[in-house]
Amino acid sequence: MTDLAGYKDILLTRKRELYHRLNRIETDLDTLKSGDSADRAIERENDEVLEEFGATGLKELKAIEAALDRVAAGTFGTCAKCGNPITLARLAAVPHAALCEECIAQA
Repeated sequence: MTDLAGYKDILLTRKRELYHRLNRIETDLDTLKSGDSADRAIERENDEVLEEFGATGLKELKAIEAALDRVAAGTFGTCAKCGNPITLARLAAVPHAALCEECIAQA
């Protein structure tokens, strides 16, 4: 990996974005709901979507934390399974990728 600092910045920026989004989701979920039963049904559906976004965000946040740990350990950009380099194209698409394209295809 030639530019670890660049990927570290990308990961830290995405981490901040996710924290901001997760805080907004939590705030939205904590807001008082309407007294109207039809509105409550819609709000409940919306809450389910928000909860799914939150779960997805938490999963990505965990992957970013692991990627930052790999940066600190000096193993970022190396496949955690086979030890081969992760291509720059894959890292550009998924900066927190832990596996190379071949290993992710086998998973």
